Amino acid sequence: MSETKQIDFTKGKIIGKMVMFSWPIFLSNILQASYHFVDSLWVGNLLGPSALGAITISATVVFTTLSFIIGLNGATLTVISQRRGANDEEGLKDSLNAFVFVLGVLAVLLGLIGFLFSGAILRAMGTPDDILPLAQSYLQINFIGILFLFGYNFIGTVLRALGDSKTPIRFIVIAVLLNVVLDPLLIHVFQLGINGAAYATIISQGTAFVYGLWYSIYKVNVPFQIPTLPERRYFLVLFKMGLPAGLSMMAISAGILAIMTIVTGFGGVVVAGFGAAQRLDSLIMLPALTLGSAVNSMAGQNIGAKLWGRVDEIAKQALLLITLVSVTISTIIFFGADFFIRMFVQDEETIQFGAMYVKTIAFFYPFLGVNFVLNGIARAAGAMFPILILNIISFWILRYPLTALFSIWFGERGIALGMGVSFIISSLIAVGYYFLGNWRNVSVKIGEKTGNNTKNEES
Repeated sequence: MSETKQIDFTKGKIIGKMVMFSWPIFLSNILQASYHFVDSLWVGNLLGPSALGAITISATVVFTTLSFIIGLNGATLTVISQRRGANDEEGLKDSLNAFVFVLGVLAVLLGLIGFLFSGAILRAMGTPDDILPLAQSYLQINFIGILFLFGYNFIGTVLRALGDSKTPIRFIVIAVLLNVVLDPLLIHVFQLGINGAAYATIISQGTAFVYGLWYSIYKVNVPFQIPTLPERRYFLVLFKMGLPAGLSMMAISAGILAIMTIVTGFGGVVVAGFGAAQRLDSLIMLPALTLGSAVNSMAGQNIGAKLWGRVDEIAKQALLLITLVSVTISTIIFFGADFFIRMFVQDEETIQFGAMYVKTIAFFYPFLGVNFVLNGIARAAGAMFPILILNIISFWILRYPLTALFSIWFGERGIALGMGVSFIISSLIAVGYYFLGNWRNVSVKIGEKTGNNTKNEES
């Protein structure tokens, strides 16, 4: 396998490699956020706040539906990075085949189910009547192309696990540039309305997926192959690591979905303002998402090589970096809140709520960064089940109840206050688990054939 773009994290200065590896991931995340940013920008300005609210709710449903696969994708990062750290090329190739087969089948099934039950899901969420038809149409079209969304993100995850964070930028750039061109063309010129935004999305992501697959195989030599039914030993690994990781993501996304039901209770104006604010939220969260992904790959290689001292140093330096960067971005977003919200909508009531929400929650996000970094380290060790428990606590014992309670006490402002307080408590729990939990004793075991028998190799 070509390693010209892959970084070995088991040697050398940690902070230098962390920055070198993280900035392409950060750029990828910015581009990914700009993808949704552009969608919201065109829809909000060309079609109004109801359409903006529709894509906000629909995006939440898509993420919830994909969450199980996204969690399994996280297991991919852990397994592949540890195989890379252990220099196990055959195990890496077989693991890739297993993940491609299982995740591909699940993506198709979830896409079909989501398409058929879009209306029922949106009604169960309490979607306002003026938004429901728009949201259902947009959602169904997105479910048609859900395999493309999964596909090019999966390829990027595999490359990052191998130490290559630069190549995935190519795929996202293609998707973003196509979306920038196709959004106004399909929405306004061809008069397809909100459906045009959905078609632009699946065409852009489909093109990025096809190009990413070709580039990975023929230019970077990633050992992708036509998927075949994996051996039983890989299903066991997928079950052990992937099931809790998938359920963990479902706990997160279902919690977000539950919070959306609180937002919809305040009416269409708040839904639209929340939608605009979420686009800014995504920018504030980018450093945390970036380092969470980076430390997963970095720690995974060192755990595979059994270099625990470097794992602790990775955690320490990542926490210092996330604090510095996230506070800086939060400050910029706080003082520019009104201006940024006005980029999406022109309705004054919507702008007022969106700006208030952003200013209230902005400086709580550094605490969320602590969660991403420390949980990323634990996931790298394969501690998927404890992370599942932590996410259930974070969303269902803290975030959703506190958001509901604070919204009763403080009205619309309580949405941001409840979420912010939950960030603080969750970060304290993550710190406690990092220092007191048994995540260092977790191992990833893959059965390895020896003649007609099967044995387990501990990584």
